[in-house]
Amino acid sequence: MENNYNPDVLNCIANLSNDEVFTPPELVNQMLDLLPQDLFRNPETTFLDPFTKSGVFLREIVKRLDTGLAAVIPDCQERILHIMHKQVFGIALTELTSLLARRTVYCSKYADSDHSIGRFKTKEGHILYTPMQHTWQNGRCKYCGASKDVYDRGDAAETYAYNFIHTNNPKYFFNNMTFDVIIGNPPYQLDDGGAQASATPIYNLFVEQALKLKPRYLSMIIPARWFGGGKGLDDFRKLMIEDKHIRVLHDFLDASDCFPGVEIKGGVCYFLWDRDNQGVCRIVTHKKDEITEQKPRFLKEKGSDVFIRYSEGVSVLHKVRKHNEKTIDTIVSSQKPFGLRTYVHGESKHFTDAVSLYERGGVGYIKRSEIVRNQQWTDKYKVYISAAYNAGDSYPHQILGKPIFGPTNSCCTETYVVIGPVKTETEAKHLCGYISTKFFRFLVMLKKTSQHAPASVYSFVPLQDFSEPWTDEKLYKKYNLTEEEIAFIESMIRPME
Repeated sequence: MENNYNPDVLNCIANLSNDEVFTPPELVNQMLDLLPQDLFRNPETTFLDPFTKSGVFLREIVKRLDTGLAAVIPDCQERILHIMHKQVFGIALTELTSLLARRTVYCSKYADSDHSIGRFKTKEGHILYTPMQHTWQNGRCKYCGASKDVYDRGDAAETYAYNFIHTNNPKYFFNNMTFDVIIGNPPYQLDDGGAQASATPIYNLFVEQALKLKPRYLSMIIPARWFGGGKGLDDFRKLMIEDKHIRVLHDFLDASDCFPGVEIKGGVCYFLWDRDNQGVCRIVTHKKDEITEQKPRFLKEKGSDVFIRYSEGVSVLHKVRKHNEKTIDTIVSSQKPFGLRTYVHGESKHFTDAVSLYERGGVGYIKRSEIVRNQQWTDKYKVYISAAYNAGDSYPHQILGKPIFGPTNSCCTETYVVIGPVKTETEAKHLCGYISTKFFRFLVMLKKTSQHAPASVYSFVPLQDFSEPWTDEKLYKKYNLTEEEIAFIESMIRPME
């Protein structure tokens, strides 16, 4: 009897997956706090969660409206009915989540039941769900890009053909209604049928579809990988960083700070888009219990095609670019530098005329004739570096795998990319030392938001004269970094292991 702990049930349910994550009520309220609070005192304001799962966004909106409209509609029952019928709307992701959301908002999984506080004439009320099939074109859904081989399941299993993005006219759901606020947490990705659990992002499709409805305010929590682009996100990244209507951005470097127990590479963010106002963006960075608000700035930095997370990174980049030097990406190979896939393995023992093969797990030996492309690099000095490295490693970050000196008479599989080639063994070893510096990896970090490290993530890093060695101290001095900038780099990047 002395234990009065009464947890919110919506904090206690398990996530559907890492791609359909239930949003904690505390996080929902942080997002609602971004909105002008007079919206909750206006009986005409309309709200839509077009990808509701647990119904937590709608529930918290109802609670705020119930308080805010008490003076306008004094009768409690009349007030609740007004809110349910005129102001709060949802589109569920699946049949299961439609039942869950209605139970959360209406206190009944059927909106027309005797237990429903909404007293609707239909079972759905204003939380809709319609079973849909994908529209296949050339083996893919024309709306979301889902693989027909993976998702053509008939009526017996969930298709994940999400209602909101499987239409050219999102206004039809509620008879062409307009909404003041669209808010929520969309699904993040779909398995695309590729190798090694490959997946295609879809959260960008929900943002783009919501913008077509032209709400006054739009707020969503989504993975932060769009900051640097990546698979299927280049156009979306360009749309976002050039949009001056994004007025607030909360950036969580570790997704578990929002969603306990959930790992999302590159972190997550939520934003506020304001249709009627544009200008600089207020950027708030969250790193565990440390919250830092940056000086307001535009998301797009001149000369950058990505969003740079840290203001300290912007100032360092400006100083680097004053030198007008070529950048490392100009000597970084494409994926599969020698045309050899990851599964290629060489012989375990050396043989006559063998070429060393740097492969996953070690070094093997292959015939020169097996090298598919760039055979001319085989006899030159170069550096091998992992084509992928976990971007979600703990702070401070390492960012890149340890560089490997690439001797002559060697090649690699697509486990690695090649940096170089360079003329001498000394230059290759000095290049390895440069890659290992915190300065080098900090500049890579500004563009790298996932485990993958293609040539583009090196485009902020200046080339050096590799006839001489480079250290962090030497680089800090060359680019005239301040003590504060140096301290930030040192705090973010750990020594190369």
